[in-house]
Amino acid sequence: MAKEALTLAEVSKHNTKDDCWLVIAGKVYDVTKFLEDHPGGDDVLLSSTAKDATDDFEDVGHSTTARAMLDEYCIGDIDAATIPATTKYTAPKQPHYNQDKTPEFIIKILQFLVPLAILGLAVAVRMYTKSESA
Repeated sequence: MAKEALTLAEVSKHNTKDDCWLVIAGKVYDVTKFLEDHPGGDDVLLSSTAKDATDDFEDVGHSTTARAMLDEYCIGDIDAATIPATTKYTAPKQPHYNQDKTPEFIIKILQFLVPLAILGLAVAVRMYTKSESA
């Protein structure tokens, strides 16, 4: 018989350094033993208790090794109906701002030519000072 899914209320009780559970991608993980070894420190994990920590986990960009480690800490599934619906903030798309209305191709050409001119000037100065000292 399959074990009943855990509720967020049950998982939320486990929010200390001695007993820490996280909800990530529909699964519940007991990460208590990992708190000390977590590269970001235990506060990062403790701040993700009592909620769906999936976005927190994904936003960091964990390695495949870190993702594989989750399996050893998995203790069950979360009852999705007990997690309140939240909307993740997404910044509105901003149009590219070109204050003086300079055509894009001119900007791109200048981004290439200006550093090239500075490099050429630096080489010329170096060669000039070298020839003066000789």
